Amino acid sequence: MQLRDALDDFKRHEGHDTRFPGERRTTTGRFSGFTPANGDGRLVHVDRDGGPRDFGSPLTGRNGLDTSRLGVRRDGDLLWFDDCETVSQSYAGETTLVITEHRLPDEAGGATLTQYDLTLGRAHVTHVVSENADAGTLVGFLGFGPDGRDTGVAQLRHADAVELYHDAEHDYVASATGFDAARGCVPADFARLLDADPVERPLAEEAGRREEASLSGDLFCELPFEDGAATLVTLLTDATRTDREAALDRLAEVVAEYDGAESLKRAASDRAPRTPDDLPRRDAVAADLRVVGMLSAPTGLRIAGPEFDPYYAHSGGYGYTWFRDDAEISRFLLRADRQFDLGLDDWHARSAESYCETQLADGTWPHRVWPRNRTLAPGWANSHLAVGGDTDYSEYQADQTASVVAFLADALPELDADLAERTTGTLADALDGLDRTVESDGLPVACQNAWEDATGRFAHTAATFLEAYAAVAAADGDLPASAADLSDRAAEQADRVYEALDDLWVPERGIYGYRLVTETDGDGSPDHLEPGALDTRCDSGSLALASAHLAYARVSEVDDRRLDRVVSHVRTVVDELHRDPPESSVRGLARYEGDDWRARSQDDEKIWTVSTAWGAFACANLAALLDDRGDRRAEEFAATARDLLGLVLPDGVLCPGGALLPEQVFDDGTPDSATPLGWPHALRTTTLALLAQRDASVEEPAAVPEE
Repeated sequence: MQLRDALDDFKRHEGHDTRFPGERRTTTGRFSGFTPANGDGRLVHVDRDGGPRDFGSPLTGRNGLDTSRLGVRRDGDLLWFDDCETVSQSYAGETTLVITEHRLPDEAGGATLTQYDLTLGRAHVTHVVSENADAGTLVGFLGFGPDGRDTGVAQLRHADAVELYHDAEHDYVASATGFDAARGCVPADFARLLDADPVERPLAEEAGRREEASLSGDLFCELPFEDGAATLVTLLTDATRTDREAALDRLAEVVAEYDGAESLKRAASDRAPRTPDDLPRRDAVAADLRVVGMLSAPTGLRIAGPEFDPYYAHSGGYGYTWFRDDAEISRFLLRADRQFDLGLDDWHARSAESYCETQLADGTWPHRVWPRNRTLAPGWANSHLAVGGDTDYSEYQADQTASVVAFLADALPELDADLAERTTGTLADALDGLDRTVESDGLPVACQNAWEDATGRFAHTAATFLEAYAAVAAADGDLPASAADLSDRAAEQADRVYEALDDLWVPERGIYGYRLVTETDGDGSPDHLEPGALDTRCDSGSLALASAHLAYARVSEVDDRRLDRVVSHVRTVVDELHRDPPESSVRGLARYEGDDWRARSQDDEKIWTVSTAWGAFACANLAALLDDRGDRRAEEFAATARDLLGLVLPDGVLCPGGALLPEQVFDDGTPDSATPLGWPHALRTTTLALLAQRDASVEEPAAVPEE
């Protein structure tokens, strides 16, 4: 997204109730493309109006399409698809082939056109079929931003293609039926940008600006239909690795091989992850693997979600790898793989390799990195990287390191000998990093929270430390003899954190508090709490205490008082954060009490899919813990887990369109923020696996003999 597009969107949506002006939304439409198995590829969004746009820059370093419009010209009249009815949009089965149906207005014949979009490595194919033989021409406006630039871009015409380039990135466009027309479009000048009215693109070539049309990333083209079909192909390349002749050859190959719906369906099927036929809610598991795969770089690291706010007007960005989200996703997939036999060994190995590679000298991990090359990315929680002086943890997120530790310890049995040995060394250093961030009272130091909007000593952070230490302690049999002391050391630390959690108990509410306050910075703390006070709000992040105690129970004893407290905590937090807005189709869990982020015109907290899925996961973990004790309360929490899980399943109210989970939802059902978000998708599959495991372990009641 270029600044011109952001300013235009700002003009269109300033003051909107549920849209934040200046963003590049993906809350409607579908994504096609990137999976870890592809190696080198793209992440392309196809909106409901059929326009493809690239979102894979954090994954590949190539920017590609910033904006686009598609339409048809019939009898001299130009009809853009965004002015037509979108009849339907769906995936072809479990693949990433997006199928969109457009219906022309009755006055234009009322014909239906079916659009097929598939990303094939660095190429993207858009194939349009008309039910009328006299279809006219397919019209495309394609706005490229090679190297992330919207100026200093030039166009080069070849016999069968158009090339757009700035420096390293060279992007190509071709058609299976050639071009009836292909011209550059002038960009909006300063006067037009400053005008109060939005800019309608594409702009016509203006007198005196002919050269600018050739020095532009905007291309207008017309492709004739042949036998009722037309195909448009784009290809992104790096000129330092692929020369022009090779790029044009590849473009010609794609045009020739994938000029038809059937060839696209076969190619999509060949690239789709395979899921066993007998899975419970196979549709959800397949969708989750598709999403997590599309958000992944060849390194195995993932962006949190597509970057919808590139100018950080209303957020801190999403197109990066956070080690919290990424390691939690890795662990969720690992556990689901063990239950469902999903064949994800390569995914687990890539994750472990990347975590070993990105660990810092002090045993911790940075705030965020670029997934394509694992290098440090811009962030605001890297105070522990500063050189000289005392280490400042107030701008550090300690739960991220703990999440990586928990995954690596769990993954050891799945890794080959060499990687397991390297992972063991990483774990030893990581325990040093964790130990340095545990205070004498057994709780983690004051740091930033998982939501990145407050500082303190959080229940969620403590839960991740408890689970990390417990996971290492439980890995005793998978550690080499030379590292046998790691499990004993981790077990001792797990006991310390377990005992220290009592300091966060709020008896009057029956919960573990949000945090011990260490500073007040206008973050929504009730009654202006002073440092040292216990913030007694409910926080969905603290639901991590359920899985943490299940992990701890594998290496030590969860006493009856603690079990009762965890039961009370999970039950109360789920009840207090549950929102069921009146006259609305949606319901689910809010992030925490008093959360006003991205509320726009809404008075109350928004519903988050992460929090709702986390509630389901927490209840499923608690049901497992209670089952181990023969406690009848397990049924209550299993039922709650299924209820909350149902809200985020493909047919649930928090999954609009059934394909992609947004991060948040307004009370009127409008999805908002990063879509899809990898975290709730992985939570969904691991909760399905946990409940399936429970179902398999529950014995059928003995048959009562007939009298």
